[in-house]
Amino acid sequence: MKFALVDSGLGLLAAAAALRRLRPDADLVLSSDPDGMPWGPRTPGDVTARALACARAAAEHRPDALVVACNTASVHALAALRAELEPALPVIGTVPAVKPAAAGGGPLAVWATPATTGSPYQRALIRDYADGVATAEVPCPGLADAVEHADAAAVAAAVAAAAARTPERARAVVLGCTHYELVADRIRAALAAAGAPGAALHGSAAAVAAQTLRRIGAAPDPAARPSGGLTVLLGGRPAALPPAALAYPEGAALAAQASPVGG
Repeated sequence: MKFALVDSGLGLLAAAAALRRLRPDADLVLSSDPDGMPWGPRTPGDVTARALACARAAAEHRPDALVVACNTASVHALAALRAELEPALPVIGTVPAVKPAAAGGGPLAVWATPATTGSPYQRALIRDYADGVATAEVPCPGLADAVEHADAAAVAAAVAAAAARTPERARAVVLGCTHYELVADRIRAALAAAGAPGAALHGSAAAVAAQTLRRIGAAPDPAARPSGGLTVLLGGRPAALPPAALAYPEGAALAAQASPVGG
C-alpha cells in the first residue's frame, strides 16, 4: 500500500504522519515544491500548474491514492488533478474543518493565510457550515513561511499576533493551513496567554487520512508492523527530508520509522 502527498512544502507532514499512524506499513511519497513555496500568493493558474507537476512526479511512483495536503491547492487545482489522474488514481483534497468546529457553537475563529482570509472560498465554507455561529476570520501573515523554515522566533511572533486577533471567548479555532498543524502546541499556548485557554483546535490531517483509506477500501491497522518506506521528491527530484522537517515531531517520526525506498 502506498500513498502520495502533495503540498508546496512541509504542510504535508501532518497528513503524512496521520496516515502513518493509521497504517504504519504503508509506503509514503512526499512531493513538494520548495522553489515555488508558498502557493498562497500565486495565481490560481500557477498554483494548478505547480500542483500538477508535483502530482505527476508522485504518480510515477505508482501510489494507490494521492492526497492534496494543501488548502490552496485543493481550492484551485483539485478539479484539474482529478480530471487528469482519476479514476486510475484517487485524489483526496483538504478542506478546513469549519463544519466540525462549528458543531460545538461559537464563537469560532478561522486562522488562515492572508490570501485565503476573506476569500469567496472561505466565506462559502463559513456560510455553508457555520451559519448562525459567530465566526472571526483571522489572517496569519508570515506563519506558514516561518513554519516552513522552522524559524522558532518568527513562528512565535506570528502565532502571538494571530492569537491577539482571536476572540477571547473563542470555543474553537480552525487551522485553515496545513502548515499550522505542525505548531499546534505553540498555538494552544498562545491562545491561553491571549485569554482563550479553552479553545479547541481543529485541523484536517486526521480526517484526510481516514478519508484516504476509505477511498481505496482499506481499513486502519495501527498495530501493523512499522515497515513503510519513505520517498521524498523536492521539485520532482529524489531527496532527503529537508532539515527543517526534523524540527517537528511529525517529520522526526517519519524519518525515524521509515526506511527510504525508490518507489
